[in-house]
Amino acid sequence: MVTSTQIEPHQERAEHTEQGDRLPVRDELPTERLDRNSAELMAQLRVAGTGIQVLLAFLLVVPFNARWSRATAFDRYVYFATLLCMAAAAVLLIAPSVHHRVLFRQGEKSYLVKTGNRFAIIAMALLTVGLTGILLLISNVLFGGVTAAIVAAVALIGVVTLWFGLPLRRSHRESRAR
Repeated sequence: MVTSTQIEPHQERAEHTEQGDRLPVRDELPTERLDRNSAELMAQLRVAGTGIQVLLAFLLVVPFNARWSRATAFDRYVYFATLLCMAAAAVLLIAPSVHHRVLFRQGEKSYLVKTGNRFAIIAMALLTVGLTGILLLISNVLFGGVTAAIVAAVALIGVVTLWFGLPLRRSHRESRAR
């Protein structure tokens, strides 16, 4: 039986409370960490995947709207680029589940967690572009170019800041503190 004193310290950073206080590293075996990371990743992919599927469904019906025939060339290009980004994001978010099924019980959990994490980050970048494109398209149809450009810029800056800027800034601060 392995006791907590026999488990070597892990290389993972300490966790933090909401106030920023450092907590000790979890006392878990590498296989337990992979199991936890895998479960957390799959839960996060389910949430993101559902949102992307709803947005993709919205995009798939747009060209069948009666007013779509009056869409400008700009609207069509924005729509198509947005559709491709959202479809690629959906594929990337579904891929880890497929990989898990194909590699089930082959001892590839580390690969699955690393690859799934990379796919999720790339999918979120594509989702950022897709959300911006949806807002650009709708704003352009409703209000025209200037308003559409402002809405798209604010959306892009906001999402990039919230999804990528804040965690990257935190990561950079933590790496400098170590």
